[in-house]
Amino acid sequence: MTERPTFDELFAECTRSAVHLEMRDMYTPDDPVYLDWKAGVHIDPVERWREWYDLVVATVERGVEMRRARIVSEPITDFIQHEYDLTADLNIAAGEQVRWLSRRKASDLALPGNDFWVFDDRLVRFGHFSGDGAYLFQEITEEPAVVRLCVSAFESVWDRAVDHKDYRPS
Repeated sequence: MTERPTFDELFAECTRSAVHLEMRDMYTPDDPVYLDWKAGVHIDPVERWREWYDLVVATVERGVEMRRARIVSEPITDFIQHEYDLTADLNIAAGEQVRWLSRRKASDLALPGNDFWVFDDRLVRFGHFSGDGAYLFQEITEEPAVVRLCVSAFESVWDRAVDHKDYRPS
């Protein structure tokens, strides 16, 4: 694809499933919500990420299954603790299913080099980040071999990962 669809457009076109695999230990180090969390400010994630919350709610209400898996190093970083602390009140409250997998338990899995979303098992959106976690750009592909790799990688992680309600970060 040559155009750069927005998340709103990708989710609007999605009819069955949207899955997301996160594999980094740090994202967006200058994110104001993360910086507030680090400073001890109370965070209302729905208020701070209203557009994302509303997008997920609307997508799930249309019957799209949304799943997110996170591969994390343990002990976890501050950023992952921040994500963990906000997951129940943001992601799960909006309708996502979330699981966590210790990086140690992922060593024998074939994983793409970048985080990704797969929409309806037909389109992959890779997210590219700098070494410090700053978002750089997205890459979209419908290449069947890449889609198969990402679907397989996600399902392998999902099968091993621990549901958010049962995961205790270390």
